[in-house]
Amino acid sequence: MRGPVILAIDQGTTNTKALLVSPAGEIVCARSQAMQVAHPRPGWAEQSATAIWDAVRALIADLVAAAPEAEIRALALSNQRETILLWDARSGEALAPAVLWQCRRSEQRCAALRDAGHEAEIIARSGLDIDPLFPAAKIGWLLDNVPDGRARAARGELRCGTVDSWLLWKLTDGQVHATDHGNASRTQLLNLDTLQWDPVLAGLFDVPIGLLPQVRGSDSLFGTVAPDVTALPAGTPIRAVMGDSHAALFYHGGSRPGATKVTIGTGSSVMSATPHRVRSTHGLSSTIAWHRQGVAQHALEGNISISGQAAAFIAQLLGLADEAALTELARGVADNGGVVFVPALVGLGAPHWCSEARGSLSGLSLGTRPGHIARATLEAIALQIADVVAAMEADLGAPVPQISVDGGATRNDLLMQLLSDLTGRLILRPHVAEASALGVARLAAEAMGLTVEAGPGRAPDRIMPAMPVEDRQRIKAGWRTAVAGATGRPMELEVVKDGPVGAVVEAG
Repeated sequence: MRGPVILAIDQGTTNTKALLVSPAGEIVCARSQAMQVAHPRPGWAEQSATAIWDAVRALIADLVAAAPEAEIRALALSNQRETILLWDARSGEALAPAVLWQCRRSEQRCAALRDAGHEAEIIARSGLDIDPLFPAAKIGWLLDNVPDGRARAARGELRCGTVDSWLLWKLTDGQVHATDHGNASRTQLLNLDTLQWDPVLAGLFDVPIGLLPQVRGSDSLFGTVAPDVTALPAGTPIRAVMGDSHAALFYHGGSRPGATKVTIGTGSSVMSATPHRVRSTHGLSSTIAWHRQGVAQHALEGNISISGQAAAFIAQLLGLADEAALTELARGVADNGGVVFVPALVGLGAPHWCSEARGSLSGLSLGTRPGHIARATLEAIALQIADVVAAMEADLGAPVPQISVDGGATRNDLLMQLLSDLTGRLILRPHVAEASALGVARLAAEAMGLTVEAGPGRAPDRIMPAMPVEDRQRIKAGWRTAVAGATGRPMELEVVKDGPVGAVVEAG
């Protein structure tokens, strides 16, 4: 294809994707590469920093070779969030594997801060609960476990950042150490009121502020591609940076207050745009979705640690080939047979925030078949999202009438129907899976004076609730009991009104 395009990178936990996107919103060419995750100890999760960079370089080379006539106007970056890296400022080499968002190695540090009574202040400043999900405590762990880490940081020899910062450093050959407000807001070190690194938070987490990247607007010029580091011409501008969930919300038109989307991947992110900062009292995070044209877009978010990975985990336990086989097994039964699966494989995230919780499979009987376990697994993915939606409606004081979805798991028709049934909400499913890449491409094009539209194609699928009320109530009652058993405390909220518009009440 001739003509201008944006090259969008979506660097994720399990896959790295690269797309060429036209001003009409068409995907001209796309490539992807699977990523490996290591679990060297129970609760740990890490990824090779070199493999992340190598995947991006390889995919750029593939696209340039596949579309030699395309005029690549700019590069745009979307990235897995909350994953943190530490590298040598001179050599540009990572000093340790990337510590993933799922990793729980900083749990003791988080517990110490909670026990010392710092939770309220940390939430007030950062918008985030104290949890190993967020990078601040992991940075301290890295500095204490890398040889001479703190001494070298004090001498200015080290750099630290999330995946976007790492890729910017590599793409510019060490000329740019930066991040955007959205990614920065997920570190637990950004003050949501000042939009600057917070010295009090940095002190509590024992992180030198000088180690951190410069915070810029999401639609900033983040430098240009250096000579000979990729197949792109030197000087190609990097015109947008967004966390993957933030970019997906932008793709779905999320600047509208109340616009809500769910990204379902390894974990899930439920995010709703808000006109100002909302201070959650129901276990959700206040965050910056993006900073565009000099204005911060606030959002409310619930992070679920295990979603699609739950299906992969159970499929492996049952000896199945993949998640598709699990879904076919689930289709073979009429219901869950009383089985409830709580996928607290690394604790529970929003809105429960219980690091001590562990996965459980309950309600088994002599009549239990593998299909019941398979169906309970898909229900668990939907029920976790329903918990976050209930908390979100309680914080917003208004119903969420419909939910846009994206991510690879949304291709699963049974899962999408269960999501509609168990949230009681209209589900809007677009006919593209690359929402994050398309969202950041749109922002980059906008920053350059181009316009990337939503793209051609059909209107999104509209999936309505179809489950009888008594079945929904039975499933949710079993879920509440199982979650209470996993966390040691009762659930407080549930969506109770049937239909596409719901309400939230205290569950008694």
